[in-house]
Amino acid sequence: MSWTDELTLVDHHCHSVVGGPLDAAGFGALLTEAPAPAPGADPFDSMLGLAIRRECAPVLDLPAHAPAADYLARRAELGAEESTRRLMAASGTSALLVDHGFRGGDLLELDAFSAAAGAPVAEVMRLESVAEEVAAGLGPADAGDYPEALAAELARRAETAVGCKSILAYRHGFDVDPARPSPAEVAVAAERWLSSDREPRLADPVLLRHALWCGVDTGLPVQLHTGFGDPDEDLHRANPALLAAFCRATEPIGTPIVLLHCYPYQREAAWLAQVFAHVYFDVGLASTYVGFRATELLAEALELAPFGKLLYSSDAFGLPELYLVAARAFRRSVHEVLGGWVRTGEAAEADARRVAAMIAGENARRLYGLATT
Repeated sequence: MSWTDELTLVDHHCHSVVGGPLDAAGFGALLTEAPAPAPGADPFDSMLGLAIRRECAPVLDLPAHAPAADYLARRAELGAEESTRRLMAASGTSALLVDHGFRGGDLLELDAFSAAAGAPVAEVMRLESVAEEVAAGLGPADAGDYPEALAAELARRAETAVGCKSILAYRHGFDVDPARPSPAEVAVAAERWLSSDREPRLADPVLLRHALWCGVDTGLPVQLHTGFGDPDEDLHRANPALLAAFCRATEPIGTPIVLLHCYPYQREAAWLAQVFAHVYFDVGLASTYVGFRATELLAEALELAPFGKLLYSSDAFGLPELYLVAARAFRRSVHEVLGGWVRTGEAAEADARRVAAMIAGENARRLYGLATT
C-alpha cells in the first residue's frame, strides 16, 4: 500500500452520474468525448476502457482485466445504485463540486448524488445555462433588462453555490475581447438574441463575455473549460494562453480564475498560474483518458506551477467508474512524480507528502471556502 492511498481527495470539478441501468451502448457512449463510439468499434478499446477493466472490476468482485462483457453483466447484476456506491467509496473522494448545468436531467440530482457518493456535494453554476434560463423568461422588449437580470440571478444563486463555470471555449473560443462589455453593447446583443427564432443557445461573444464578467462579479472562483473536450470546440481556440489578457484584466479584482483540464496545454496553464496570483488550474479529464501517461501529465503541470495553485479533479460525467479511474490515476501519478523527487533527493519525504495533500484537497478547500476535515 502506497502512502498516496491515504490522500483525501476533493474533486473540485465534476458532474453527476446516471441513476438507472445502462445497456452496453449507453455505457459505451460515456467512454468517449465523441458524440458516440465509432461504428463497429468497441468503446472499451481505449486507455480509458483498459483502466476501467483494471481498476473497477475488482471493486465489483471481478478479477482485474475481466472482459468487458463480464464487467457489464456484473454491473447489471449489482444494479446501478450498488455499483455507484462501491465505486464512489473506493475513489476516496471526500467532497464533490458539481456542475449540473449540462444534461442535468439525465443525471442524479445533487442531493441524490451526494447520498449515492457518500460525500457532500456543492454546486458550481454553469454561467451559460443560467443565462439561457434567464433569457427564457424574457422577450425582445425586455432586452434592456437582461444585463441586470442575469447579474441578479447569479448573485442569488451565489448564496449557495461555491463557484461558477464558463464554457466560452465551446461557445466561441478565447479569442474574444477580454474587456467587460458595456451595458449598451449587452442590450443590443440581447435584443438580437431574444428576437431570434433559433434554439436559445447562448453563442454571441458579447453576451458570453457579459456572463463571464457577471461570474467574476460574484467573487466566487470562476472555472473555465480549456483544452481537451468534445467536438463542439475548436481546440486551438481553447488554449489557456489566449486568456492572458483576461487574467490581466481580472487580476486587480482578485476573483480566482480556475483553468480546467488544460491538456494538451498544461504547460501554458502552469505558466499562467505562475505569473498571475489569482490563477489556478487542474489536469482533470485528460488524466482519466491518457492511462499510464498521466504521470507525465502531472510532471509537466508541476514544472512551473506553484504547488498551491494545482487542484485535483476528475471531470467525471455519467459513470461512477470515471471517478475511481481518475482517483487511481492521480494517486499513482503523485506516487511516481513526488515520490521520484524523494528518491532523487529533490525533496524530503515530509515535503512530498505535504505537497501531495495540498493538491489532493487542501488547495480546493482553501480556494472554495470548504470546511476542513
